Amino acid sequence: MKKTIIPIIVLLVSTLTASAQTNWKIDAAHSNVLFTVSHMVISEVTGSFREFDATLTQTGNDLTGSKLSAKIKVNSIDTDNEGRDKHLRSADFFDTEKFPEITFNSKSFEKVGDKLYKITGDLTMRGVTKAVVLDVKFNGQMVDPWGNTKAGFKATTTINRKDFGLTWNKTLDAGGLLVGEDVSISINAEMVKEKK
Repeated sequence: MKKTIIPIIVLLVSTLTASAQTNWKIDAAHSNVLFTVSHMVISEVTGSFREFDATLTQTGNDLTGSKLSAKIKVNSIDTDNEGRDKHLRSADFFDTEKFPEITFNSKSFEKVGDKLYKITGDLTMRGVTKAVVLDVKFNGQMVDPWGNTKAGFKATTTINRKDFGLTWNKTLDAGGLLVGEDVSISINAEMVKEKK
């Protein structure tokens, strides 16, 4: 009897787990990936990546323990200056011919406050993988006029570009560097719930 009950329990738990899983996909038209870096110490340059994709797998009522994966097409970089964008795509910076994508895969998804989360994961850029922590605010959930369930998030982090092999720079005569090493990243993501 015990031998019969155990497989049934395992099957039941597996079924409940599968039914509780919810998949979300980013709505790129209502999302953005932005970055800011200092220029000549006295100002900042802001840019974005125009092509990206992300999926979120939610395993319970709360987002805790969810899995996030994302990809960015580096050639889509846009700083509103064609010459600068070409330089950023070159081997001096991203070397997009060899490394066309930036990827992020979460390792942990923790709740740290009311609608606040920390996502720790592996960021791979220019062939280098480093652990990065995203500070995330969950902005809420809503159903749009077409019956799609949407969820909004804002994620921020700061990385040192040299950690990922983006080392090009020039020293200014007055001191300091032409391009800052710390890069602030801000992501506004609108996710669409997958219909079953």
